[in-house]
Amino acid sequence: MDGEISAETLQELLDSDTDLRIVDIRSPAQFGRGHIPGSDNIPFQELTTHIEQVADADRVVTVCPHGQASQQAARLIASFEGFDGRVDSLEPGIEGWPYDLETDEGSETEASDAPF
Repeated sequence: MDGEISAETLQELLDSDTDLRIVDIRSPAQFGRGHIPGSDNIPFQELTTHIEQVADADRVVTVCPHGQASQQAARLIASFEGFDGRVDSLEPGIEGWPYDLETDEGSETEASDAPF
């Protein structure tokens, strides 16, 4: 794991042309209620069997509810033999994400209306 990243820095990366994969490790139900736009849902318990999905990324940011489990996920991805990119954990977690969220229906929700 390379470190932790703030919500502001992640938003700047999303606004740039950075090759970035956001891996949300929450359950599919939690993910469906609201997630960072463009993120992929790979629940933590499935990460080891689906890690090859992110192995080719230049930069990965892991996301969980409060920024703690995502640190473990970031370490796991960083230790994968086939991964040689940068991996960070979103420090405040999804609960500290002040920007709009996307739902499974594709609509955006105001950050203040987050269902969790």
